[in-house]
Amino acid sequence: MELHQSPISPGRSWYEDSVPDRPRYPKLDGSLKVDVLVVGGGFTGLSAAAHLAERGVKVAVLEAHRFGDGASGRNGGQLGTGHRLWPAELEPTYGFERTKALFDLAEEAKAHLLDFSRIHRIEIDHQPGQISVVHKKRYLREYEAHAETMGERYGYPHLSCMDAVETATRLGSSAYFGGLRDTGTGHIHPLKLLVGTAKAAAAAGAQLYEETPVTSLTGTGGVLATTARGTIRAERALIATNAHGGNLNAEAARHIMPIRSFIGATEPLDEPSRVLPGGEAADDSRFVVRYFRKSPDGRLLFGGREAYTSGAGDISVHIRKQIAEVYPHLKDVPITHAWGGSVGITMVRMPYVRVVEPGITAIGGFSGHGVMLANFTGRLYAESVAGNRDRLRLLEDLKIPSFPGGRTLRHPLLFLAMTWYSLRDRL
Repeated sequence: MELHQSPISPGRSWYEDSVPDRPRYPKLDGSLKVDVLVVGGGFTGLSAAAHLAERGVKVAVLEAHRFGDGASGRNGGQLGTGHRLWPAELEPTYGFERTKALFDLAEEAKAHLLDFSRIHRIEIDHQPGQISVVHKKRYLREYEAHAETMGERYGYPHLSCMDAVETATRLGSSAYFGGLRDTGTGHIHPLKLLVGTAKAAAAAGAQLYEETPVTSLTGTGGVLATTARGTIRAERALIATNAHGGNLNAEAARHIMPIRSFIGATEPLDEPSRVLPGGEAADDSRFVVRYFRKSPDGRLLFGGREAYTSGAGDISVHIRKQIAEVYPHLKDVPITHAWGGSVGITMVRMPYVRVVEPGITAIGGFSGHGVMLANFTGRLYAESVAGNRDRLRLLEDLKIPSFPGGRTLRHPLLFLAMTWYSLRDRL
């Protein structure tokens, strides 16, 4: 098996070691002319390429590293429901009708991911169920109100409230006060989905290139992109780099900020039925959220410890401490893999979709809900190229402010804000 470690993300993931047939794609050596250029080979970019190619559009994807080296191949694998913000948080700004349309779009994204995987015969290790648990008793009423709102106002009947006893039973831990059970969602193996989406795009005729960084991109007089070994001309382009856009486009960089999140994988548990016996994924109510689930071979995959600087430190030490707080009996369990990656967030934790230059669209900032939303937004972009902009416009019209402080101060200001939220989680 190839011993690979991403140059952009710390640690080797368990996902990499469980996908032995991860193919390689060539570097671009020379120049191209295509209808659509996609910059970034994660969920959004590869999904867009697959759907564009299926429509007969000549499309090329350029990825600076390998497909799956970014968050799309290294995340927690939880689908979730809706967007990062609950409908009750969105309604005061957007009203019921538009908020309902946004929720329905997210529900369609969930169904699309499963349908796409089935149609293209991608085995994604889908497991139904998710529980969202409360680490402070005062949050219980808010969670109960959310379940009521989703059932009565938004037509989503899959949420049920859990008291402390049921939560402890379903979680295998008494560390939480209660929570919600969601039977309408689930979790998957993200790298298997990523690899399968790339294969589907290639089979449809998309040109896929790895280890080919785009050094400049402009929409003046038609799209022109440059690489170290050639140029690409296109009628339009999609920037799907999310947290890894750097300074490729200044407008996108002002609105999408990278943060680090980290995951540890234990060895297969001796008593896997003691942890999440129903097989659901779990997330908690912390702002610096903890998220965890079991792998098909009985490992605990535990994520948390968001970081807002570039340093990773010893990932396993921090993850082990968090595991022990939830599952004291696992305080000494061996951790076989520990890894991290950069997640793209926006100021309001809702997706950023904008035409940033003539012919150039940027999509990213899913803020932890990218497993289903990023894939579906790639499809919506393909729809917009074909002439139907209505559904993508729902996301384009979201009010996404830029991060304050410009290039110099935005990272320090974010660090201070997130440190405050982390402290709040402990109070």
